[in-house]
Amino acid sequence: MPDLSLLLPMIGLLAVIGLFAGVIAGLLGVGGGIVLVPAFFYAFGYLGFAGPQLMQVCLATSLATIVVTSARSVMAHHKRGAVDWEILRSWAPYIGVGAVIGVFTASALKSVTLQAIFGGLGIVVGLYMAFGRSDWRLGAEMPKGAKRAGFGSMIGFLSVLMGIGGGSFGVPLMSLYNTPIHRAVATASGFGMTIAVPSVLVFLFLPVTGAPPYTLGAVNLPAFALIFAMTMISTPWGVKLAHAMDPKPLKRVFAVFITLVALNMLRKVLGY
Repeated sequence: MPDLSLLLPMIGLLAVIGLFAGVIAGLLGVGGGIVLVPAFFYAFGYLGFAGPQLMQVCLATSLATIVVTSARSVMAHHKRGAVDWEILRSWAPYIGVGAVIGVFTASALKSVTLQAIFGGLGIVVGLYMAFGRSDWRLGAEMPKGAKRAGFGSMIGFLSVLMGIGGGSFGVPLMSLYNTPIHRAVATASGFGMTIAVPSVLVFLFLPVTGAPPYTLGAVNLPAFALIFAMTMISTPWGVKLAHAMDPKPLKRVFAVFITLVALNMLRKVLGY
């Protein structure tokens, strides 16, 4: 058990991270996980917990917080009339199935493999948002039938492997299918619920060796409680900021941030 001289500064750091994650959740519709996963990884590692399943704890704890941030974010966007509930309802079952498959896949992988997946996928999404053109289209409306099932399951699956809400993949996908960026961000904020709820229920029963203290299954309860409190405060700030910004700056914010975080995770994988 770490002593207070080490633990208290980390509590303060996680509190600041929680505030920032809430803003990111409301601003970009990504559930804050893109901030929390690497933050948990470095915080737990600094405290001396670096077991082979540390990344699973980071993913699970991040997803647990997304249950809260996603619900708060989507309702804040709903008050502004920005959420497309038809997309959210019709895509939710497929996203949820993909998320559960993602949990079982993540449980079988080594921590360093999950780090590499996080970094690689993060760079792909960041580069698309940075260099993708607003007139790129895969279709005039969101896919249905087999395409919806395939894309939805993939969003859930990949999001769990990164410990993030569905916005990182849902926002680009909706943009490619002619959905305005603000509506895409608002609707994708609800994807987080369909990913996080089923995946966390499974993660709670996942045995983890070498986990930080007070970890239930793969979910670290103190980190979850602290982030929960902070994001409850700051998520509405991000929503207000999202509706005050033009689409192009919003995409740049998303691209720069996710790319930097992903590169930092890959740096850690390579041992630098």
